[in-house]
Amino acid sequence: MITGSAQAEAWRRRVLPPIEEPRPGVWSIPVPIPHNPMRYTICYAFPDDGGLIVVDPGWDSDEARAALTAGLAAAGASVADVRGIVVTHVHPDHHGMSGWLRGGSGAWIGMHPAEAATLPVRAWRGQHPGTDPEWLGRHGVPPDEVDLLGVRPERMAALLEMPEPDREINDGDLLPLAGRSIRAVWTPGHTPGHLCLHDAAAGVLLTGDHLLPRISPNVAVLPTSEGDPLGDYLGSLARMSEFPDDEALPAHEYRFRGIDARATALIEHHDERAAEILAAVASLDAPTGWAVAAELTWSRGWDALHGMLRRMALAETLAHLHHLESIGVLKCLPGTPALWQKI
Repeated sequence: MITGSAQAEAWRRRVLPPIEEPRPGVWSIPVPIPHNPMRYTICYAFPDDGGLIVVDPGWDSDEARAALTAGLAAAGASVADVRGIVVTHVHPDHHGMSGWLRGGSGAWIGMHPAEAATLPVRAWRGQHPGTDPEWLGRHGVPPDEVDLLGVRPERMAALLEMPEPDREINDGDLLPLAGRSIRAVWTPGHTPGHLCLHDAAAGVLLTGDHLLPRISPNVAVLPTSEGDPLGDYLGSLARMSEFPDDEALPAHEYRFRGIDARATALIEHHDERAAEILAAVASLDAPTGWAVAAELTWSRGWDALHGMLRRMALAETLAHLHHLESIGVLKCLPGTPALWQKI
């Protein structure tokens, strides 16, 4: 059920939603994302006597800096009053402005240690320049598409500049706020160290990108990935049964209720996707990750996806293939390109 009606109306009209205070001392501040279908990140701010803690300051741009500054002013504060920055995960539409905000306030930056390990400056340390094109080729990306899907040096340079954290925030930790208890909930999947934040007294769960009201968050296998991200995500969705009566405050779109029902719907979506992938593997002569991805149902259609959107589709398909391998349904045959086969 939609509870952020003004946010939902703004989403429908494709405009920035208003700055709001959905609970006393919980401020919702939309920060624009340039040239991106997600349009904005919702930053949250928690004031107390010692200043503010800000969650997910958003993408770094002049427009975003102005929007965050205006939101803090609505909460009766300024950039200089920020003493802590919590990052649900390190994607640049969440962590991109952390460095600027820390520079203007001296605030600490906190994140889960598993998330800190995925910072590009760490994850790509020691990787040779051919790592990315080799990875794309191994999963069946045609040579003429490899350059289109590769990570551009200018984009990588910006990612490498995202700041390191000053403190760890682990599952169950309380944020250092006077007069309220906001507890970290580790929800790996969308990223390895993704965090949600639960304010039991206020009856809200900040869901970051883990749980959104309208879309399924991207769960991906990347050149630097380890383990089974989709399996982790499904496990994290199962944890949402702990919060049936709380209102979801997501990082995109709009507030809603029915956290447990939304989690169940996403689990069902991934079950349906797994069945579609198994059918594609069975039907293809050479079922590479790329070939399987091209057979799947995408909201815009495969032919309408280009560049990074195709890369994201491939990465999501690989997450499903790896999960099906981890549960003993598929196996990946050695070689390049890598082919998938039912067991």
